[in-house]
Amino acid sequence: MTHSPIDLLAPDAAAIPVRCVAAPDWPGLAQSLAPAQRAYAAATDFAPKAGRLCLLPGEDGAIARVLFGLGDPTARGHDRFLVGKLPGLLPPGAYRLEAEGIAAPAEAALAWLLAGYRYDRYRGGADTSGSTGARETKGARLVAPEGVEAAAIVRVARAVAAGRDLINTPANDLGPAEIEAAARALAERFGAEITVSIGEALARDFPLVHAVGAASPRAPRLIDLSWGPEGAPRITLVGKGVVFDTGGLDIKPSAGMLLMKKDMGGAAAALSAAEMVMGSNLPVRLRLIVPTVENAINGNAFRPGDVIRSRAGLTVEIGNTDAEGRLILADALALADAGTPDLLIDFATLTGAARVALGPDLPAFFTEDDSLAAEVERAGREAIDPVWRLPLHAPYAPLLDSKVADLNNVSGGPFAGAITAALFLRRFAPNTGAHLHLDLYGWNPSTKPGRPEGGEVQTARLVHRLLESRYPAA
Repeated sequence: MTHSPIDLLAPDAAAIPVRCVAAPDWPGLAQSLAPAQRAYAAATDFAPKAGRLCLLPGEDGAIARVLFGLGDPTARGHDRFLVGKLPGLLPPGAYRLEAEGIAAPAEAALAWLLAGYRYDRYRGGADTSGSTGARETKGARLVAPEGVEAAAIVRVARAVAAGRDLINTPANDLGPAEIEAAARALAERFGAEITVSIGEALARDFPLVHAVGAASPRAPRLIDLSWGPEGAPRITLVGKGVVFDTGGLDIKPSAGMLLMKKDMGGAAAALSAAEMVMGSNLPVRLRLIVPTVENAINGNAFRPGDVIRSRAGLTVEIGNTDAEGRLILADALALADAGTPDLLIDFATLTGAARVALGPDLPAFFTEDDSLAAEVERAGREAIDPVWRLPLHAPYAPLLDSKVADLNNVSGGPFAGAITAALFLRRFAPNTGAHLHLDLYGWNPSTKPGRPEGGEVQTARLVHRLLESRYPAA
């Protein structure tokens, strides 16, 4: 199969113009069309409803212009990524967006590139030995809109594609070693430092990570990457990297395992966000910590009722082996907290409770810092990467009490699962005031503009926008 890289074309006068049409603008635009084209639009019953398309022919019969309906952009629920429908609707060729119909050209260009993503590593006789298989498929290509920073848009789209690749790769081809390889490739590309704890060093320094991954033949590990100048604001990203989750001895039902290749979605989002930050050369000291394991079943699997002393010194009673993500994050957060970051952000596909509350499209976020929360909400709106704040309700903390250890890894009850998980994590970063916990789904259940069905690095673009706003590049 032929592929082209995720990119925007240089300005090309030969590109086919695309006019995006809001409903209020259609009557005037229709009157400005040549009589034959106006008649053609009428004959094909074109109306500027959201997502409607009309290919206007020229005198030679070729496409001369494209009309694309936006509906009412001021309507509640209008999709700002609607232009992302175009790559799937248009025939192959070069296209340019007419400035008159686009209020936010950078958004439109990003939507186009994000929509062009395909994961086809295992289709059409493709070589499956490589680390990724996703590229923008050859087809409708977009000329960079005038006035946008094309390189910045492409950087974000490529970082998203790399993260989507990781989530979409099945667990037989993506284990802890492959997560490490992706991190090492990123470190080499940007000149970052990287260390990896594995084996005896992992068991000694990160006992919860070791315990969760011990039953798998694929060795667990903790990845620690650092980039940027000393003395710059310290930003630490932590990503949950469970490459597959059987549930351990508290085994999931078969239906519950079907999407568990995406349980490393937090690690993918953290890697994607880190790539955006380093690619943008933001003036920060970035640290990326990824504990990565497979939660498998064997004779040496950790058990319900086990008590394990964490890196932080707190003892944890295992109430459920299927609440493993918070265990590996606990050790990672303790490491991060010791580095006294100015901002600590963890990404995790952590709880079904967050999905029950907010659905698959809206990750939950938690922080005790109201100012940070306002920044996060604003960055989510600006980046079209929405989130919703849930409370770190301290009175629920006793639900994690244990009779034999400092705390249990689950509450044992049916209520407030996302909140109690966030409260558990907070115990392991007590010295970090600005701590943001992101509980995300990591998957698009169906295709929407700019968001193909499959793996999604939710909140990565939000975090990049947040850090860009706080620490703009010189």
